[in-house]
Amino acid sequence: MPESVDQWWARRQWSKGVAVPYAVGTYRDDWARYPVLIRQYHPDLNHGITLTQIPPAADVLLLWVCDMGHRFAATPEEQRQRPGGSRRRSTWCPDCAALAVRGRAPIAPAPGTPPHACGHPVDPRRISPDDAADRCALCRRLDSSPVTREELLERVTPGRRAALAVETRAEARYPWVCPAGHGTYESPIEKIIEGRRCITCRHARAGADAVPVGEAFVSTWAPRPASAAEADLRQRLAARLDIDLSTNAVRVARPFFHHVEVWPDILLPELKVAIEYDTVGRDGLEHVGRREAVDRKKDRLLRAVGWEVIRIRVGKLQPIGPYDVVTSGVSGALIDRILDRMADVRGQLLVSAYARDESTDIPALQG
Repeated sequence: MPESVDQWWARRQWSKGVAVPYAVGTYRDDWARYPVLIRQYHPDLNHGITLTQIPPAADVLLLWVCDMGHRFAATPEEQRQRPGGSRRRSTWCPDCAALAVRGRAPIAPAPGTPPHACGHPVDPRRISPDDAADRCALCRRLDSSPVTREELLERVTPGRRAALAVETRAEARYPWVCPAGHGTYESPIEKIIEGRRCITCRHARAGADAVPVGEAFVSTWAPRPASAAEADLRQRLAARLDIDLSTNAVRVARPFFHHVEVWPDILLPELKVAIEYDTVGRDGLEHVGRREAVDRKKDRLLRAVGWEVIRIRVGKLQPIGPYDVVTSGVSGALIDRILDRMADVRGQLLVSAYARDESTDIPALQG
């Protein structure tokens, strides 16, 4: 159970037998990758104990202050896991997160509006006023499907048929695994009837299915590069290596979210090396917390199909892989370090075979 910071500090003083169990700066490198947390932590609110004196895994309640001035208590583990999938600074503050607008609010029917005769409620965004009261849009879609409800019931295990009652067929859901084994989905009945099945399979049919596992290709799903530093890094690599940098995706063996492909920042297909350019971003939320776990999963999928990953970790980000490079920005010296990492991965002889200049050639063999 989490302790207050003064109780935790006193217990550590007693167990270690010293007045200062952890010197200032002991955990500086561990906290350096979380600039938002450094800004939100104030020693004067935590009995004068600095953040660099607290282990990131300590089960202790600390007091934090967000950019809006909200004060809240949270353990280091809770704070490091808060970012999740959001790009807002408010993610680290429970009060700001609760006040944030979360998408479009559902539209409820006008008071006193009776449901359709079929039992489905009226949805003003989907049901027009001219629709007959006894045949809602959902019913018409189900009735026009080539698959009858009886045929659908035959496809469902007996233990799940009770969930497909007529009066709740719009909301009924049941687990389903696609033939390719892409996972279990909770799919609405109408989507199953209309044939819109596995989203991963649909994405794969757009290109990945035509590519062998482990091969690089050009994918229409890949996001466009948005970083000027990434473009600079690509240009510098193209000047040093005679390698096709036009591909943007690698076919992997297992799904990465709803795709069987991943999109590293830069791909070197001839060497089977992927380069990622990682920064914490403007708000300090990129590649930290849960996003770091996603990066690790992505790297595992690439390594499982014969690729190696070199991550360029900028600023306070620490390495997460054996060949990662920590730097302050893109420069000629960084390219030299990347080439050295490639030589460690694939061998100096192979890397030199693609060199455009003498700077990456291997020395002449002696004897």
